[in-house]
Amino acid sequence: MKVLVDENLPPALAKALAALFPGEHQIEDLRGKFGAGVKDIEWIGSLSREGRWVIISGDTRITKNKAEQNAFRNSHLIGFFLAPSLKQAKVTKQMQRILALWEDIEDLSRRVAGGAMFELPMSGAIRQLRT
Repeated sequence: MKVLVDENLPPALAKALAALFPGEHQIEDLRGKFGAGVKDIEWIGSLSREGRWVIISGDTRITKNKAEQNAFRNSHLIGFFLAPSLKQAKVTKQMQRILALWEDIEDLSRRVAGGAMFELPMSGAIRQLRT
């Protein structure tokens, strides 16, 4: 699985995930792949052209801004967006939840079509965003 951690989350989170899954998953942070400040529409299009990527994001604007939402929905990407309460939590809590939900993230990423968006909650199950 190819995973991109967006710039609204610490690059250390991507590094920690990469260290946990060496040789199993390709995990990168957005800044390392595209540089700081790249526009969402640009990286969404670029990654979609590369094929299927899983996005772990703290940027819920992508799920609400019509242009970004449409670009994502028409891509090969699968998005997992931190719920507001999880986004505001300390990085240790964010990492704990992502790891607790990792098997579900892997499973959903294999089963759903590109353009799917999900919310990673502070507690409970992952839910699909139907926006």
